[in-house]
Amino acid sequence: MTPETGDRAPTPHANGRLKVAPSRVAIDFRVPSDVRYIEPLVAHVQDQCRQLAFPPRKCSLNVPVALSEALSNAILRGNHEDATKDVRLHVELDQHGLVLEVADEGGGFSIEDSTRDATDPANLTDENGRGLFLMQRLMDSVERYTDRGNVVRLTMRR
Repeated sequence: MTPETGDRAPTPHANGRLKVAPSRVAIDFRVPSDVRYIEPLVAHVQDQCRQLAFPPRKCSLNVPVALSEALSNAILRGNHEDATKDVRLHVELDQHGLVLEVADEGGGFSIEDSTRDATDPANLTDENGRGLFLMQRLMDSVERYTDRGNVVRLTMRR
């Protein structure tokens, strides 16, 4: 799981030396439909966000919650935990923001029809639609498209 890095810019290092930090990172992962992969993937993306000096709140809350929800939806709902199906994660980070694309081999869904306001009293006990609700609150943009499967794109600006 080595990221591809783009341009590098010098940044100060604690001991006074210059350390080269990436200014753009692109990473692709392919994992089986198994929830055990969620935590290590999320941790890796968080680490990359920290290395590119994303705001701490976004690294510690927005990214892990939204990405965990997107990955779990792909594994549980899209691929129905079928170990013969893969989930793909494409990550792009740069000075402008973060783009996460989570793809599964499922049939697709409508974001509008699948999202429920979790704060509405009628939905307080309904578990369905909460993940998309959280993603939409924590990210700047949540989109769905098809490209060799079902893809959810999460975008967060700095």
